[in-house]
Amino acid sequence: MKTELVTTLKREATKVLKELREKKEPVLITEHGKPSAYLVDVDHFHTLQKKLTILERIARGEKAISEGRIVSNEDAKERLSRWLK
Repeated sequence: MKTELVTTLKREATKVLKELREKKEPVLITEHGKPSAYLVDVDHFHTLQKKLTILERIARGEKAISEGRIVSNEDAKERLSRWLK
């Protein structure tokens, strides 16, 4: 992963963005020697968002199971068929 100073980003934003698009590799932006932000390609960001959504839904399902909020396979099919009408 590439690391850039925030001052470099300010001065050479076009160059940094071009390299980001070409290499598809996140760039760590630092301020005063400390990590400040990550700069990522748009496609990579969208992929991460989709993965996060899936993981959140899995976690919600696991929580429902642990709380006993479950239905039989037949009940689930019936509910889904009503939603799809």
